[in-house]
Amino acid sequence: MERIEGGCLCGAVRFVATGSPKSVFWCHCQGCRRHSGAPVSVFVGFRHSAYQVTKGEIAKFASSPGTVRGFCRTCGSTLTCETTQLPGETHFHVGAFDDPSRLEPTIHFFRDEQLPWLHLS
Repeated sequence: MERIEGGCLCGAVRFVATGSPKSVFWCHCQGCRRHSGAPVSVFVGFRHSAYQVTKGEIAKFASSPGTVRGFCRTCGSTLTCETTQLPGETHFHVGAFDDPSRLEPTIHFFRDEQLPWLHLS
């Protein structure tokens, strides 16, 4: 993968990432469920040096100790998650990319918090 673009629902925030992602993963933690409103989140991790915001600004808030989440200040789209556990990386919600079909998750995190009715391979 050489270049992949994305942004929020309203278009106020746009970003571009270059190179291969560090990881693409499912996250089952309660914090991600609450931030996204979905039963599970899929994230695409890039080093800070591998992406840039090309339009607008990703608003951020500290959702819990060691975790900062990003969103669009205009439309509220969930965009990113950064943790002190993985310094130097930003994890973008896969749905924020223009072509998320290129980004298939390969691992699960916090599987012990997975909702019992959610069945994934």
